[in-house]
Amino acid sequence: MMALLETRSDYSRSERLSDAVIHVSGLTIVLVAVPVLITVTAFLRGDFTALLGITVYGLALITMLLCSALYNLLPGSGWEGVLKRLDHSAIYVKIAGTYTPFTLLSGQGLWLLAGIWVAALAGIGLKVTAPDRFRLLALALYLGMGWAGLVAGGALLAALSWPVLTLILTGGILYTAGVIFYLWERLPYHYTIWHVFVLAASGVFYAAVTVHLVQSSA
Repeated sequence: MMALLETRSDYSRSERLSDAVIHVSGLTIVLVAVPVLITVTAFLRGDFTALLGITVYGLALITMLLCSALYNLLPGSGWEGVLKRLDHSAIYVKIAGTYTPFTLLSGQGLWLLAGIWVAALAGIGLKVTAPDRFRLLALALYLGMGWAGLVAGGALLAALSWPVLTLILTGGILYTAGVIFYLWERLPYHYTIWHVFVLAASGVFYAAVTVHLVQSSA
């Protein structure tokens, strides 16, 4: 979720450097954290459903950060159009992928999960075919998917503990608040600040998934 509405403007060398540090640091952490989480899942649960949910989540997280890093750190590479489509599409994958472990580990909200993945596929189709159009619609779909659980996830929410719900809410607020800085184009380092919010929110959701995993294994 490292880019939303794409209005790339002049970005100073120091801003690009700070952005590179954030991306490389985040991707490095995730490439270690995801295998650890999958291994923990194998020891605590070991069943196919749990491993599937955690693996989908982990791969979605890696995909989002990798696509974002490639797009943001390789400007003028000649592949910008392709990388832009991948970056924006990966946001949908990440949102749907984050819902997956909560629903599969709890066995609740499966219809919600199906709807989220359908919305993700629709969003990907939109970004692949018309990456520079319907920007506000794309933003609304990102945020709508992210907060859909609070509106239509009654059974799922009831199956989650208060610590997990608190972490999910915190992560959602961080993602949403970060959009302000992304859109604040006159603010120096606004991209970097936005990406810090994304990484912070991703870390909070990782904690939420881990806590839910441990609690579901007790």
